[in-house]
Amino acid sequence: MGLFTRRNQNVNVQDGAAVATLAVDPALAALTGDYVIDPAHSSIGFTVRHAMVTNVRGAFTDHEGTLHLDGADPARSTASIDVKIASVDTGIADRDGHLRSGDFFDAETFPLMTFRSTEARQLGGDAYRITGELTIKDVTRPLSIDLEFNGSATDPYGNERVGFEGSTEILRSDWGLTWNAALEAGGVMVSDKVKLTFDISAIKQA
Repeated sequence: MGLFTRRNQNVNVQDGAAVATLAVDPALAALTGDYVIDPAHSSIGFTVRHAMVTNVRGAFTDHEGTLHLDGADPARSTASIDVKIASVDTGIADRDGHLRSGDFFDAETFPLMTFRSTEARQLGGDAYRITGELTIKDVTRPLSIDLEFNGSATDPYGNERVGFEGSTEILRSDWGLTWNAALEAGGVMVSDKVKLTFDISAIKQA
């Protein structure tokens, strides 16, 4: 079942011609509203190739954001996310410190990474694509994220929740993250390609 697309079809007869009309599923329409991302049950992660042979995985543990979902018209749905760069965590303190430094994110000068959506559309079934602008340091570039709607539920505390998961790939050099080191056997220490992953749980606001 698609979040925005399950509809009931009714047929009306006008001037002898059958005209199909689409009625929005009430269950989906009920999801329309404003949501706040729950950071305790959400994650924003990344994977990058290291030394040409293995992957390093990490996450940004401090982030906040809002969603507006429109169950009748997905194009009117929006997303806004702010990520604190200083919260980067790969499990190695020295590596995290290097990522926060001027070689990479320069967290002291540019404390936030932000995403602001500009377009949302349904790809089929529960699959969606949200497009917007990702800002890292002082560079803003377009970014599209493919998402899957995982469903909605009311938690034990009475909160209405929706869940999404998704991913995208970027070239970090497009955002000015160009530090690297050459390897003796050829290649470089850190790949340019980075995979970003998103697991989002959001709570509907009254």
